[in-house]
Amino acid sequence: MNLDDTVGDAPRERLRFVKHKGQAIFLIDFSHCKGKEMLLLLDQIRADVARHAPGSVLTLADFSGAQVDKAVATKIKEVLVLDRPYVKKSAWVGTDSLPHVFYENFKNFSQREFPAFETREEAMDWLAKE
Repeated sequence: MNLDDTVGDAPRERLRFVKHKGQAIFLIDFSHCKGKEMLLLLDQIRADVARHAPGSVLTLADFSGAQVDKAVATKIKEVLVLDRPYVKKSAWVGTDSLPHVFYENFKNFSQREFPAFETREEAMDWLAKE
């Protein structure tokens, strides 16, 4: 897949692969999204990640200013479980926008870790390390 292509039907600026230090990182940009838009993106994320080899995808989710309600949180948990087999490592930024109970619930429910970083650059540096 060409890294500049639109991923699925989602807008290129919200779901796309970016290159960082030789690694392809799937950027999930939830920044400043409202619930309805997040729900649409989550459906697309699940489909896009599942097209890759197991244990191969590096993901970076940016929640800066996102509005996560109970319906969105439930859908996030579902997607995190379903994409777990395909994801090698995940990093999150903007988690101060998430209620702490949601963040902890995501980790517990999906049995995954989501290290939180201050900036996308820091998160991508961590993801690019072997």
